[in-house]
Amino acid sequence: MKASDLRTKSDDELKDQVLDLRKEAFNLRFQAASGQLENTARVRQVGREIARIKTIQTERKGAGSGAGS
Repeated sequence: MKASDLRTKSDDELKDQVLDLRKEAFNLRFQAASGQLENTARVRQVGREIARIKTIQTERKGAGSGAGS
């Protein structure tokens, strides 16, 4: 998902999406450990999506606290 799409979502929606992605990341790690993981690229995609969302959340916190003054 693109960052521009994520920016249109509310804070609660982003939190829910991070939770879902973390669950997926856990399942992917479990599959990798047991040798059942087929799409190895998905691990990287999930990690990057989580990072994108966390970055947007941090930007919003900074904008709300008056960063730069």
